[in-house]
Amino acid sequence: MFTMKFIKLIVLIVICYQAASGQSQRSEDEYTRYELLDPTTQSFRIVYDVSAISSGTQYYFNTLRKGSEHKVDGVIDRASGKKLEWSVVSGVEAKKSGLSEAETDVDYLKVKLAMPVPVGGEYRLRIDKTYKDPASYFIQEDRIIFDRSLGIKRNAVVLPKGYELTKCNYPSQVTIELDGKLKVSFINVGSQNVSFHIEARKLPATANTTWVKSTLTENQTPGQGRNKSVARINFDFPERANQTREIVYFLQQPETNSFRLYHDYTEEKEGTDRYINVVRPGSKASNPSAKMLDTGKELKVETLRGDVINKRGLDIGEPVTPETEVVVIWYDAVKIGQTARLRIEETYTDKNRYVLNGDEFIFDRAFGRPFNTVVIPEGWFLIANAIPATIDLVDGKINLFYVNSAPDDIDVYLKGRRR
Repeated sequence: MFTMKFIKLIVLIVICYQAASGQSQRSEDEYTRYELLDPTTQSFRIVYDVSAISSGTQYYFNTLRKGSEHKVDGVIDRASGKKLEWSVVSGVEAKKSGLSEAETDVDYLKVKLAMPVPVGGEYRLRIDKTYKDPASYFIQEDRIIFDRSLGIKRNAVVLPKGYELTKCNYPSQVTIELDGKLKVSFINVGSQNVSFHIEARKLPATANTTWVKSTLTENQTPGQGRNKSVARINFDFPERANQTREIVYFLQQPETNSFRLYHDYTEEKEGTDRYINVVRPGSKASNPSAKMLDTGKELKVETLRGDVINKRGLDIGEPVTPETEVVVIWYDAVKIGQTARLRIEETYTDKNRYVLNGDEFIFDRAFGRPFNTVVIPEGWFLIANAIPATIDLVDGKINLFYVNSAPDDIDVYLKGRRR
């Protein structure tokens, strides 16, 4: 029987082997926030959230872009909220430490993780740094300009206090923050970098930049359920780029009317110890499971129906009927400064939205999340897709990737035939 000391030794050997063999670094869930500082400084703060997903690795490397004067302000573990150790190293040293793709003429931020990336999980961290980059951020006549190639999918740029947005070259959301600063955010729906360009000018001193708390109205809800004949007063929409939910649908053979799915979700609210998934009317959930991605550990899952939901004192945000079904995932309550990242899996059977019609299958379902993937069942080929998607062959199956940068649902409709 293996002892704990022996297991730790094996883990250490694996980590050392990965470093020596030059494993490529993999990451996901990237989000960057650029806070433009006083224009005369030509500097901006960068807050970068990222999940390391290369199992067993002990370090994470962040490229410090050439042409910028960089200052690292700190790195924290997003799960625990604790500070992490870091150092700035050369590309040569980064390559020796295991980053196979390191460029020798570039510096890297080397972050020591509190534990190796768990198998089947991820390690979430937040990097806080400041760049001075006259080529990206400068003054031109009466305007300030931010012009930069942005490679990740989700980004936000915050203007200095007292400036208005006058130009933006990529479809973006605009919101006002608590301190009165304007934020411009977007999701890159393509596969290439976005050459993002915005311009702003100083507002007159009399301009009102006060943030006003939204007052909920009956016409607040986005999507098909709202009354579209009247304006949405104080419509409080989320920053789409900063939403953390994503979902993957694995269509089973159409005659089963079933699809396996998993969805990832980050909880940030202090005291929260559960996730409640309300099963859509007409669907039936089975074989639910969940794990904490921060540790890779399995979580307790329950399926509850009807009055049992009320007896357990669970608030699901809507009236409970005898047909109501929920899947509840339990975990340790989130403490102040901490967050939790969950992956929830289940099989849905839905005879109304996933059907076999003659020799064709039809999948017709509203998607509310920003990132959605549908995997076509084995033995079938795609003949129709209504909502634009990027398509790729992954592990022998056709995958459709939908990026919804708007706060409304998208009605995905696709059809397939046997190959």
